Amino acid sequence: MKYCVLIMDGSAGLPIPERGGKTSLELARTPNLDAMAAAGTAGLGHNVPPDLDPDSAVACMSIFGYDPKVYYTGRAPIEAKSLGIGIAPGEVVFRCNPVTIQNGIMVSHSAGSISSEEGHQLIAALNERMGSDKIHFFPGVSYRNILKLKEAEETALAFTTPPHDIPGKPVAGFLPSGKGSDRLLELMKRSEAIFKDHPVNQQRIARGKLPATGIWLFWGSAQMPVLPPFHELYGKRAAVTTGVDLLRGLGLLANMTLLRIPGVTDGPDNDYAAQAVGGLEALKDYDIVIIHIEAPDEAGHAGLVDKKIEAIEKIDAEVVSRLRNFGKDKIRLLVMSDHPTPVKQRVHTSDAVPLLLWGSGFKANGAQRFTEAEAAKTGLHVDQGHKIMNTLIRG
Repeated sequence: MKYCVLIMDGSAGLPIPERGGKTSLELARTPNLDAMAAAGTAGLGHNVPPDLDPDSAVACMSIFGYDPKVYYTGRAPIEAKSLGIGIAPGEVVFRCNPVTIQNGIMVSHSAGSISSEEGHQLIAALNERMGSDKIHFFPGVSYRNILKLKEAEETALAFTTPPHDIPGKPVAGFLPSGKGSDRLLELMKRSEAIFKDHPVNQQRIARGKLPATGIWLFWGSAQMPVLPPFHELYGKRAAVTTGVDLLRGLGLLANMTLLRIPGVTDGPDNDYAAQAVGGLEALKDYDIVIIHIEAPDEAGHAGLVDKKIEAIEKIDAEVVSRLRNFGKDKIRLLVMSDHPTPVKQRVHTSDAVPLLLWGSGFKANGAQRFTEAEAAKTGLHVDQGHKIMNTLIRG
């Protein structure tokens, strides 16, 4: 038997008043997901424990089959792992976003979805002007970069807020605060002068795009998570395909193989078909493949309902159709959003998300579509999302 997990990042949501009170999943045309929901076992799952933030690192760790209350130490270390960045005693890593702040307002948590190429140039400028043996910036994917500080244990105690949690709000009340925050605030302030007249920003402004006005530091941690290998926990050889560092880091921490599939990205330009074909091809060598698609989450953060619907429909047409055609008797499939990213709120929420178990051994339980409401009416509710992986594999 083969297994597949499809993570439709941020695809779940809340009713949109301007769209008849329907969610993005309800508005999307998803014939493949709907047919599989009618034939499989649908329900709701909570991937975020009550005392943790509704972050993708927490939620996806749950979907991977690991209890975040046991293993989660912070998101920045997981992303650092994907970039080959270690954490020695006395070192702290932070997520480092180039952001757009105008008139004191957080206009964009991603500097207008800055490209990786542009982001790398800005990170190089930061290293040139601010870097030292104690300060080092590492470029990641798009706006997702890492800062590592040495001899800075106190900075891990600072209270920080992710910039994507304050869209359109004044930043004054959300700046790093508490013990260790002074050093972070200093670095953020210094970055503004470095970015101000940088050629990347000049070119972006000339093209009518948002400039990166400075960096925003958050998710600081001094401890790398230690996960038992997936094959030891579940007895299966696993591989993962994704366009973001977070999922790569989780895969490496779980001793999974990272699939390098050309065309897989973190946004709407993702080659959905190539990702599906590559994932299914990998099942020749692995027992389980995790396919993670970021695009719905990015659209949710941007508040773009049509783009979110489009991403969901592309997943259905180009990914789910291929998984469905693989054969119900040959595969056991889990489809799930990690957390909701409602387009009105533009931030993650802790609400339960729809889940679908389809394939050999899974029976219909009353759902007619893959939506929040249809999943809820089945009565199946999994309070601890990390237990779903065991259900997928062992039944």
